[in-house]
Amino acid sequence: MGPINHLVERFIPSSLVFAIVLTLVVMVAALALTDAGPREVVTAWGDGLAGLLAFITQMALVLMLGHVLAHTGPVRTLLTGLARVPRGRVMPYVFVALVTCLATLVTWGLGLVVGALLAKEVAAQARLRGEKVHFPLLVATGYTGMSIWHMGYSGSAPLTAATEGSFVAQQVGHTIPITQTTFSWWNLTAAAVALLVILATVALMAPKSGADVVEMPEHQLETARPEWTVETPADAVDASRVTTTVLGLLVVAYLGLHFADGGTLTLDVVNWSFLGLVLLLVRNPFELVELVKDAASNVGEILLQFPLYAGIMGIMAGTGLIAVLSDAVVDTSTPQTFGLLAFLSAGLVNFFVPSGGGQIAVQGPILLDAAERLGVDPAVAIMAVSYGDQWTNMVQPFWALPLLAIAGLRIRDVLGYTTMILVTVGVVLAATMLLVGTGA
Repeated sequence: MGPINHLVERFIPSSLVFAIVLTLVVMVAALALTDAGPREVVTAWGDGLAGLLAFITQMALVLMLGHVLAHTGPVRTLLTGLARVPRGRVMPYVFVALVTCLATLVTWGLGLVVGALLAKEVAAQARLRGEKVHFPLLVATGYTGMSIWHMGYSGSAPLTAATEGSFVAQQVGHTIPITQTTFSWWNLTAAAVALLVILATVALMAPKSGADVVEMPEHQLETARPEWTVETPADAVDASRVTTTVLGLLVVAYLGLHFADGGTLTLDVVNWSFLGLVLLLVRNPFELVELVKDAASNVGEILLQFPLYAGIMGIMAGTGLIAVLSDAVVDTSTPQTFGLLAFLSAGLVNFFVPSGGGQIAVQGPILLDAAERLGVDPAVAIMAVSYGDQWTNMVQPFWALPLLAIAGLRIRDVLGYTTMILVTVGVVLAATMLLVGTGA
């Protein structure tokens, strides 16, 4: 694990630099592989920058609302209660991994924060009992959910494909319902197997009895909740639960009507469902505002980087680079191997576009075009992007940053452990895409 940690710390730049480098790489590729000149490439890039503004807002809300939900009082109380459950040498790590993975399958924004908070709570409860747990491994297990998140409720690629008017629906000519992607029998089976593999891998990594461990620093044991004073009538309104509860009930009523009228699951519906939960769980508007302020710091990089991904998409569409790259995929694939090769390529692209939403925007058009030409179900292309994106999250530091910030650790503290998850889960994901391609 040491050499991997050393390599990452010294040579892997920030995700923003990745996005800038990828922009330049795509520009050079467009100049080299298409008839477009510098003027056309720059124009296509600039025209594309604003091409995903609605999508950017959706992605930012997923992360922000997940962060806020995880910090509401009832959820924090639940996490504290759960943290008292695991005992012994192995179970604390397995338990954190299990809860984190289940939370992340609901929504990645929630899972990211729950993983960090639960790891800290389990470490705190163990310290109170006089038991020693290895905090870096505990935090690493709190990140394992990001290796299967795209198979769940908040998966960006499947939800985008299911959303009317999305760029995927426009390219394919119709929406792809989540019953063919997220809720397909083979994806649900793969998610269950991957979860079991994660738990087994974590159990094997648990420190042996008597081994040296790094405990959670004592100063992290206490976490303050927002407090406020009521001095004016306006303060009394801000401190009242009535307004947030009424709005939360309205959101829930809308969602009930949406599904009763035959509405489907989309990115917006996912966000409104978590908004409704947040509004019902916070104590009042004051607490909601404070939690949103705290969550906002984690949203900034999405707002900054996603226009760059949109610009890349603009270059590929505006210069014809999509068709060139699609030709390459078609030439090296068969209908049987397409899913596997698409998955592996998506895992590589995730190093440069460390966001499922950004990745489906950049790589989706290429793989969807190739799938159509090979006669492959477009749902396979969507899930290939999903699987590849989540797979290499285990060694891509971008989404680990919020978790590490909460836990007070560095990427090198956890990377050796997450790399093992990369290997074991990768086998499950690759096998799934190969079996789907062969019709097994």
